[in-house]
Amino acid sequence: MKIVCTVFSVIALTVPVSIWATDFTRLVEEGYRWVTVNGPYACITEDALRQITTDRTDATELHMVETGDAFYLIPGTLVQIVNDDHTSGMSEILLGGITKPLWTYTSFLTADPIHDTYGIIETPQTAGLIDPDDAKQIKIPDSGMSSDPQPSITPQSSRPGEKD
Repeated sequence: MKIVCTVFSVIALTVPVSIWATDFTRLVEEGYRWVTVNGPYACITEDALRQITTDRTDATELHMVETGDAFYLIPGTLVQIVNDDHTSGMSEILLGGITKPLWTYTSFLTADPIHDTYGIIETPQTAGLIDPDDAKQIKIPDSGMSSDPQPSITPQSSRPGEKD
């Protein structure tokens, strides 16, 4: 009886591990990678990436982040490689929540799954990746003041039959 329990235990423990490894292998084949660095190392152009990595000062970093030329990468974040430039060692990536592709050094990415700051391994379902083609169809409201008046909300009674 002990042998049967041991065999079932071994099978029960190895099946999820093999499925887990296969899923991450498939993700890597599809171009997904996990970030290994912490800092503003995702930029809108290759030149901006070179600038922030070669001449990194607090002032340069602040200016580039404020102007939207650089975005922070956090270890464990899942990205998808769109274009890989082997000559420069850079990759164009999609980053969760950002609708346009960014550039980072390929050495800042790994094919080995790593835990994010919450202790989980991100997947495409949890990373919030947005396809740039889909982003063109999404209408994002303007954050500036609009000339259109805001609709007024009329408070309603919380209990039926109650008069205001």
